[in-house]
Amino acid sequence: MKSAVETLNPTRVRLTVEVPFEELKDSLDAAYKKINQQVTVKGFRKGKIPARVIDQRFGRGAVLEEAVNDALPKFYTDAVNEAELNPLGQPEVDITELKDGETLNFTAEVDVRPTVEIPDYSGIEVEVDAIEVTEEDVDKAVEQLRERFASTSPVERAAEDGDVVTIDLEAKVDGEVLEDGIANGVSYTIGSGELLDGIDDAVKGVEAGGEATFTSELKGGSAAGKEAEVTVKVTQVAARELPELDDDFAQLASEFDTLEELRADSRKRLENMKQYDQATQAQERVLDKLLELVEVPVPEKLLEDEINTRKHNLEHHQLGQMGLTLDKYLEIQGKTAEEFETETRDAAVKGIKTQFVLDELVNKEKLNVSQEELTEHLMRRAASSGMSPDQFAQAVVQNNQVPLLVGEVARGKALAVVVEAATVKDTNGEIVDLEDEEDEAAEGETAEAVSAEGDGEGEEKAEA
Repeated sequence: MKSAVETLNPTRVRLTVEVPFEELKDSLDAAYKKINQQVTVKGFRKGKIPARVIDQRFGRGAVLEEAVNDALPKFYTDAVNEAELNPLGQPEVDITELKDGETLNFTAEVDVRPTVEIPDYSGIEVEVDAIEVTEEDVDKAVEQLRERFASTSPVERAAEDGDVVTIDLEAKVDGEVLEDGIANGVSYTIGSGELLDGIDDAVKGVEAGGEATFTSELKGGSAAGKEAEVTVKVTQVAARELPELDDDFAQLASEFDTLEELRADSRKRLENMKQYDQATQAQERVLDKLLELVEVPVPEKLLEDEINTRKHNLEHHQLGQMGLTLDKYLEIQGKTAEEFETETRDAAVKGIKTQFVLDELVNKEKLNVSQEELTEHLMRRAASSGMSPDQFAQAVVQNNQVPLLVGEVARGKALAVVVEAATVKDTNGEIVDLEDEEDEAAEGETAEAVSAEGDGEGEEKAEA
């Protein structure tokens, strides 16, 4: 077999392959054997039909077609390996010449991973938000905890903001009660915004036993997105009572003995959260700076597949679970279809470029992923997916996604290397030490850039 490579552009090549006919022998034998098992010829036992009879009865062309289809993947793979290419996706194969007993010639056009030159990144400088936790922040955190320990008691008065009402709901569309439009005994906190638009105004001022009717757009169910006439009947009004902010509350709501200790712990938790946010911000800004330094051509077919994957995941998974259409989502976001297309394309381009650049960094820095690092990453991904580690691991193995996870960890380590070499200052001009949060935040930023619960998987799938 002889092969040659023609570069069509920085991300696409054409392979020209010439195969001597004798190299098709194994595939021809396999073709005759396969046809033997599929056909019946009078006078011959099944599987014992001579090759000349198969040629006479079914045509030599059918045998050649079967043999070529069997052999092409191997010859294509051999040509790719010989040329040391990194193909992305499936090739477009064209058989240019097939002469029985002489030769098989074909071409294969395929996208390839572009050559990426990593420049000196040690001079990257970024600014991030300073970590500041105010007394107001602590007050808010403690108040949220206090809200969780609120108690309720029925009252004989009209419902007010903050009350918890027990209600029965009935929704009609075009005068007809929906099959899934009846709900009884629903507990709702007025002002929480957790139910239908307009319900707060409808129930305020209504006592137990009273009812009201209002119009609202349904957020889910069989008539999601439609205007409905909703009748709400209040069966109970209960006032919420918050516990006193004292040492007794601290002992009730935490492992601490005093309110002062509880507030100190709340401050520490807020600082930790802001530290993680700061580290994530640093990863994002360092990555953006790095991508500005590198020229990365993006294969058009890969980009098209990536855009389609992101759209599919948004429409059929994320929005589908919320009962929203893409049009309704864009209306809520205040975006036009053109703006959505542009944002999706920009995100896809960034995801692909990020993967190319960080993969090249992994090779350049000779970074490896240990079993311990992979396990830690798997645990984090399982937690974010809402699955147990065992369930998540099983799903990863069944879907052959172990290489994908290994790639995420490796790219996270590569980005951490760049961040370590960069200068990161906060808005106060202080140098930021990201050592404690760097690796985890880098893995999160890298995974988000090249996937998103399934986004950005085009290249991974192609290479697999």
